[in-house]
Amino acid sequence: MKFLIDECLTPELAKIAHGKGHGETSHVVWLGLAGLKDWELKPIILEGDWTFVTKNSVDFRGPKDNPGTKGQYADVAIHAGLVCLNGPPGMDLDMQVLEDEETLRVVRYALPKE
Repeated sequence: MKFLIDECLTPELAKIAHGKGHGETSHVVWLGLAGLKDWELKPIILEGDWTFVTKNSVDFRGPKDNPGTKGQYADVAIHAGLVCLNGPPGMDLDMQVLEDEETLRVVRYALPKE
């Protein structure tokens, strides 16, 4: 997989991905895209076939009470993917690179019916 790490997350995540064999992984800042809004990143993510990694999940998956209904990807039939690191407020850099599997929970959201 080819991950693009959002600027709200540490570049250390991209380095970890490289070490795990995902050599095409990059970070928004490394590509000179810092400061772009999510809607401005969307065509870059889609055209580059990136799996986007962010902690701003609402912007992409829609509201928490109705995931998959609205958000930046709502009008896209298929894409490489989205990984949302949802942590507590103030999720610091150490918490972002935590590799303790006992503290991680993976939630898969259903695709919209439309």
